[in-house]
This record gives sequence, C-alpha cells and structure tokens, in this order.
Amino acid sequence: MLQFSKYQGLGNDFLLLDGRLLEGGAVPDSDFVFGLTPEWIERLCDRRFGVGGDGVILALPPNAGGELRMRIFNADGTEPEMCGNGIRCLARFLADRDGDGPGRTWQIDTLAGRIVPELLPDGTIRVDMGAPFLEPAQVPTTLERGPDGLPQGELVVDGETFAVAAAGMGNPHVVIPVDAVEEIDLERFGAGFEVHPAFPARTNVHFVQVLAPDHLVMRVWERGAGPTLACGTGACATLVACHRLGLSENRARLDLPGGPLQIHWDPSSGKVFMDGPAEHVFDGVVPDPAVVAAARREAAERPRPDTPAPAAPAAGAAPTIDCATVCTNGCIRPDDCPSAEARARVEALLSGTSLDDLVALAANSLESRTRSRIERERGLGG
Repeated sequence: MLQFSKYQGLGNDFLLLDGRLLEGGAVPDSDFVFGLTPEWIERLCDRRFGVGGDGVILALPPNAGGELRMRIFNADGTEPEMCGNGIRCLARFLADRDGDGPGRTWQIDTLAGRIVPELLPDGTIRVDMGAPFLEPAQVPTTLERGPDGLPQGELVVDGETFAVAAAGMGNPHVVIPVDAVEEIDLERFGAGFEVHPAFPARTNVHFVQVLAPDHLVMRVWERGAGPTLACGTGACATLVACHRLGLSENRARLDLPGGPLQIHWDPSSGKVFMDGPAEHVFDGVVPDPAVVAAARREAAERPRPDTPAPAAPAAGAAPTIDCATVCTNGCIRPDDCPSAEARARVEALLSGTSLDDLVALAANSLESRTRSRIERERGLGG
C-alpha cells in the first residue's frame, strides 16, 4: 500500500510521501522505496482517474549533509529541480508528522541546492530560497544579459512579440510584464513559452501586472504541469525580475490565482525569502497495483461452485424475493424483509468502525488472500 498525505499551498497541491525510514526504523537504500514510476505518478495525479495533484513529493534520507532530501515530480512524471509551494507543503507535512512547533527549521537538500524553510508562529512557512541566478547559463537561457543585470530581450510566441526577462531559482523562469494579466491567453502563450528554443531545459512562465511598486499580480504556467494556482519559485523570480527592471521594490505582495505570497529580496545577503501558507487536505491509502492485479487474477481463476436451484417455498410460506431486482424503488415487504438481518449487521459494522479501521481491514484482507494464494501455489508446485 502507498500511504500519502495531501497538502496544498495556495491551491498548488501535492501528494506527500515519507520515505525517511522504513517500517521498523531502517533507512532505505533506494529512492524507489515506493516503487514509483513516471506512469504511476501521472496516474496518481490525474484528477479524474487518480487522487489528483500538481505533483508528488518524497521526503528521503539526506545524501548531501542536510537533515533530509526532497524529490519532487510533476503531474506528468518529470522531475523539476525545486518548487517553492512544494517545499512549504513538505515543511508543514514534516511539522505535522513529527509534532514540531514554531521556530523549527529544516535543512533540506534539493536538486536546486540547500533550501531552509521555517515554521512561523502563525502557522505559515518562511522559506530561505537562496540567491537567484541571473547569468544566462545558470537559468539556462540563450537570452543575453541585458542592461538591467539579468537575461532579457524580445521573444516571439505564436506570432506575438513580448519583452521578457529571465531568472533562475534553481529552476528556470521567464517573466513577462503585461498591462492586464487577465487578458492573456494562458493556454496559447504559456504553452508556447514553455518550449521556446530560448530555454533549452524548458521553462516556467509568468505573466505579471504591476498594481503598485509593492503589489504585483501574476498568472502561472508551470513547466510539466500547465496552468496552476500558484508557483513559489515563480513568485520569487518574478519579484527579482520586476525589481531589476525598475517595476517594483525589493519587497512586495504577489497575488496569484490561489492567493498572496510575501516575497523579499534581501540586499545584504542577496537571498530571496518567501512567506506563505501550506495546509493539510487529507490522508489516504492507494493499494499496490501489483497486489490488486494479483487479487483480481485470483478471483477470476477461482472455480465457482455449482449453485443449487432454489428450493420451492413451503406451503403457506411467502415467496422468495430477489431484493436486488424487485426492491430497486424501495422495500416491498418492510415487515418481513429477508435482507433486514444482513443490512443490520452491515450498519452495525459501519457505525462501530472508524474509516481508518475499515481501510486497514480491507487492506489486511487483500494481503491475506494474496499470501494464501501464493502459499497454496507453492504447495502445489512442491
């Protein structure tokens, strides 16, 4: 079984998996302790046929001197370097799981380097995102470094020309100032910018409108995910780009479709800090597809016993009723319902058993049947 917790930060939602320790306290020797594949991640994140999410985040043992390591996968199964909303969700997940209080910080290693989130007294998360990357090769982009000290220029997407700037936060971002973000066709231009040749590793795309020097509003097209309600690294890159372009101060509120983030580019350290929420949504369990498939094969291959013909009712007895066929619009014999006893047992079970116990009961039953089948087959083979 795959046990997960779902968290969201401004509507950017993720499935969180704790792989720091195995059952019994052993440290896993592989990142693939959950057996995840790009295909399974894509299925899990599907909002109609799976759990639904913008990505999957793994908390793993450290390998670069930090306290733990984060791996994140987009909804399409690809692996980005970092995600600001995702690391806030990870910090909240760790605090909830380990019982940590305000002031707790975590040294988290990512593909974008060491990131340090902190749990604030109001329950939000402040993240030290590190310094932005402003050299073209670091983003990466083929745009040249412009007069404002970052990659900038004009790009053509679907026949339209845009003045753009780029910045890296461990992952690539293109920032496009516009007069009115709501008038932008995000599906058309977001998709085009993501795969523009100027960004050899593809890019996250952000259209931004300046309401005031300390108040920006933006829309997001995330690399590998499409339109999302928020992007933490994107908000940081947008603030950096707008400040360098002379459009904003170095501290501002950025309104995203999912809500606001507070971004501060500290001139003394050169680091970008992000304050924002992360909330628990629910916990869940997904059965192992291999176990489910084995159980289905077992059920399909199991010989079905001959079903004896129903005995004729005794003289004077009420005729047998097929409730599933006859009673579809309501019980036709409520005073002497043949299913009353069975229904009462089911109602008693449901009312006296928690959801967690029901899930555990189903999982244990499935695993028990599978083990029995395997043992039986081994016995026949011997």
